[in-house]
Amino acid sequence: MSHLRKISGMLTGLLIACSAYAGKLSIVIDDFGYRPTQENQVLQMPPAISVAVLPNAPHAREMATKAHQRGHEVLIHLPMAPISKQPLEKDTLTPDMPSSEIERIIREAVARVPYAVGLNNHMGSAMTSSLPGMQKVMQVLNHYNFYFLDSMTIGNSQSTRAAQGTSVKILKRRVFLDDTQNEADIRKQFIRAVRLAQRDGSAIAIGHPHPTTVKVLQQMLPTLPADIILVRPSQLLNEPQIISNKPLPPESKPTRARNPFRGVQICPVKVLPVPAIHALGVVADSITDSAGVRYIKTNFSGLTFTLGNTP
Repeated sequence: MSHLRKISGMLTGLLIACSAYAGKLSIVIDDFGYRPTQENQVLQMPPAISVAVLPNAPHAREMATKAHQRGHEVLIHLPMAPISKQPLEKDTLTPDMPSSEIERIIREAVARVPYAVGLNNHMGSAMTSSLPGMQKVMQVLNHYNFYFLDSMTIGNSQSTRAAQGTSVKILKRRVFLDDTQNEADIRKQFIRAVRLAQRDGSAIAIGHPHPTTVKVLQQMLPTLPADIILVRPSQLLNEPQIISNKPLPPESKPTRARNPFRGVQICPVKVLPVPAIHALGVVADSITDSAGVRYIKTNFSGLTFTLGNTP
């Protein structure tokens, strides 16, 4: 029995190790609340797919409630001022807004988007690049138990600096899935997100409920590599960020193993009983030398761990 317990413990440890070193991919679909047809298709996807709801959209409360009921994480997709001139959502935050107005807008957004646990910016290049403006946002968010997912619509976003001295945790988007609505482009971006998660340990991708994006996700989510797991953004809040200088791994392409014995008559084989201890030992040896464990040893040695967020 002691041998069985020892082998069982080793197998459990190996499985935990494989899970810990799997790349974590988080996908957030923005702009919820305007397209119920496509949004309902998103809600049929795995619950780890998260949604960000525009608070003033006509179907905001309905879609936030549906998403929560089906196990999806809900964020408030808060409009923030862009640098470029374009039509703005109602109650778009601007850098020169007084704190009282920012507090009102966020309070009303929380009321309109039930079950939200985080907040991310809709547009916002002008707002997120303003340290005083983002400090006012973080001071308001400090009164809520929300994380802030920076959509990184501009490279010099001040969200991390602005959150210093508050309890607000910051996450950052790594990939936009659908800057264009071309299926081939969306596929490339999806694959890039997977490769980043494989290389760095985690990655957050943001998309929108366009028909092409929905179609690509429906096709590609079932084909995720075995070393990638889907997670909600909140599951990355306490994850150390791994910075690697290694090139992105190549695209995983499933291949069908060729059977060199096709057409050869199978010879009868007499199967002899094998003692349980010996059988478990063989299984343990096999797992120890498995491709998954070799992958961990090869790809996760010599990496630098930091606690900061990376864009």
